[in-house]
Amino acid sequence: MPENPDAFAHPASRLALEVFRLNGALIATGDALVAPLGLTSARWQVMGAVAEACGGQPVAGIARNMGLVRQSVQRIVDELAAEGILRFAPNPHHRRAKLVQLTERGEALFAEASRRWLVLADALAAALGAEDVARAAEVLCAAREHLHQAQAREEEAA
Repeated sequence: MPENPDAFAHPASRLALEVFRLNGALIATGDALVAPLGLTSARWQVMGAVAEACGGQPVAGIARNMGLVRQSVQRIVDELAAEGILRFAPNPHHRRAKLVQLTERGEALFAEASRRWLVLADALAAALGAEDVARAAEVLCAAREHLHQAQAREEEAA
């Protein structure tokens, strides 16, 4: 028996557990969605971060924005670059940290993955209600920002 069973009843604990479960469901669903394209959720996620950055972004920026470990992002970026899906471009702000960009092939793959996702996203929004989905995204964003701020305060205090 857990020492503090009330911890599981706390609303923030319930939220965290559901986010962990949702993350697992999103990864499994994403893997199935993009597998026919030769992608995984992890690869698709990195491609999405690059696409969202428009002009490209260094690996460290992708990792930071997505809450991922830089080394794992680097591994995926290197694999996708070797396959001609991503490319490296000069970074005007940093000599060594190259910008990661989608190639034409990468753009086409990302567009197809996005098209597939939007079919599922539309069904999800219809089932849950678009306003509730938007509000849930706002709450999750606020929770993430709060946790980042708390972590920054702890790092400053250390």
